Amino acid sequence: MSLTVDLSGKTALVMGVANARSLGWAIAEPLLAAGCRVGFSYQGERLKGELDKLLAGHAGVWSQQADATREEDLAALFARVREEFGHLDYLVHSIAYAPRPAMEGRFISTTSDDWNTALNVSAYTLVSAARHAEGLLRDGGSVVSLTYHASRQVVPKYNVMGVAKAALEAATRYLAADLGAAGVRVNTISAGAMRTVAARSIPGFSGLYDEAGRRAALGRHATPEEVGKLALFLLSDLGSGVTGQTVYVDAGASVMTMPLPG
Repeated sequence: MSLTVDLSGKTALVMGVANARSLGWAIAEPLLAAGCRVGFSYQGERLKGELDKLLAGHAGVWSQQADATREEDLAALFARVREEFGHLDYLVHSIAYAPRPAMEGRFISTTSDDWNTALNVSAYTLVSAARHAEGLLRDGGSVVSLTYHASRQVVPKYNVMGVAKAALEAATRYLAADLGAAGVRVNTISAGAMRTVAARSIPGFSGLYDEAGRRAALGRHATPEEVGKLALFLLSDLGSGVTGQTVYVDAGASVMTMPLPG
């Protein structure tokens, strides 16, 4: 059995790449290297320039602006997928947002507007994107999203985003049940603390990042490249028996409750 991943003839849509530090890009890079044809969506025209720089030099790629909370944008995006590819093998969801005020105070102070925004953008968009993709995904297809351990344990200042990630993980299981009969798998990756643009919006993130690295079982942080390798496994046939799961790649940070001795 060969473990070499050749994705020639495969197609993917990666939603939510903002810049070179986006985990969506860390996932897209090994897909492109393996020969996959990849389309990208981005949130707002202000991000187009950064994405264009990343895609320069890559053949067979395309991008389209899409607000994943707007049904008309999703309809146009997946119409583009059908036009460009005719079908879809892989869907990558790298979308999350909570208003900054909801992450600055106490969780108990979360407003209904901030709650609805965080859960809509960070969790429901996975459901709506999967619904639009369902008619395009082929047998053997795969959906991957991104979560974080604050879904299961309290992380200071993560607040409503932790609830949104818990909803995302539950949605992953329900989508896996819905799409399994068609041979489509759905999983989410729980990445450790990463220096992304989104993470920097969390108050006190720098201290959280440093502490997570010190406490991790491997004594370091996981890397974006390791997130990309796990995604490649889950998306490709290497992960053919895995669905409905939250899979960790955090250098063992989530298993530790005390710093390692010494």
